[in-house]
Amino acid sequence: MDFSIDANHGHVPVMRDRMGDLLRPAAEKFGDGAVIVDGTLGAGGHTECFLNEFPVATVIGIDRDVAALEQATRRLEAFGDRFVPVQGRFDCLADELESRAHPAFERVRETGLAGAFFDLGVSSMQLDQEERGFAYRVDAPLDMRMDPSGGMTAAEVLNTYSHGDLARVLKTYGDERFAGKIASAVVAEREKEPFDRSGRLVDLLYSVIPAATRRTGGHPAKRTFQALRVEVNRELEALANVIPMVADALGPGGRAVFMSYQSHEDKLVKRAFAELTESKTPPGLPTELPDMAPKFRLVTRGAEQASEAEIELNRRAASVRVRAVEKLGEGPDGS
Repeated sequence: MDFSIDANHGHVPVMRDRMGDLLRPAAEKFGDGAVIVDGTLGAGGHTECFLNEFPVATVIGIDRDVAALEQATRRLEAFGDRFVPVQGRFDCLADELESRAHPAFERVRETGLAGAFFDLGVSSMQLDQEERGFAYRVDAPLDMRMDPSGGMTAAEVLNTYSHGDLARVLKTYGDERFAGKIASAVVAEREKEPFDRSGRLVDLLYSVIPAATRRTGGHPAKRTFQALRVEVNRELEALANVIPMVADALGPGGRAVFMSYQSHEDKLVKRAFAELTESKTPPGLPTELPDMAPKFRLVTRGAEQASEAEIELNRRAASVRVRAVEKLGEGPDGS
């Protein structure tokens, strides 16, 4: 496998080759009509791989970040009309597929999607833009919006949420053991002066989280920043919305692949996939009842992880969990 860094774009997509392998059977089955959705376009690295690997396929790339979408579109301009950019949160998918007047969308309405791919969480590009406030190792405005054109910022969450809501966000989305203590400290500090920059929040976290935990639990701000980012961007809401959209949109033989980096994301995908692949026939009956058989099958056994070789060269791959399903039934080629 080629894990080399892309000299033009600064990073290599996580498990790039494996993602191509997972989608290849669907792309080949759909042939000339294959349309793949990349719901988390980012810098466009995975989409570039799909367009190279599947030379007759079209990729619809969705990103809520206008700057990311523009940069990826420039990167992929050599592929012409085989790449279709869409600006929006990825759970705009159903509306786009239903209403967009474009040959790729018309093909999806006829035969279904060949593939859907989601690389969840914050992109490397966004982390590298210090002014966006995603990174806790630099002092920057507490923004964290993936679409900076609207919506609540991380600073507004810190300055307006009640103690209970702050603690809930930190515990639920960050698995933060000291959620209650951190929420109390935030409420006390914001009465003196509202939060507006990440450095002050990091200093607060250093003072609240015990030294013993700081020595063994990684950077003390990691979980809080993760939780705020998930809340600001409504990431779990979008994920819960998009999975049934994808299930409906896939054609027979089509595949959906999700890459998760946090336990709350992976658990949501795992539960949704378990429901999609579960038989609804009451236990004990000798055969499946009509319309009760599962409509999907698992492609991955459990959650796949990156190899040690990739993790060594690409640290972002260390926490990734990959799950994939395939829609059952005859595909476009009758198989």
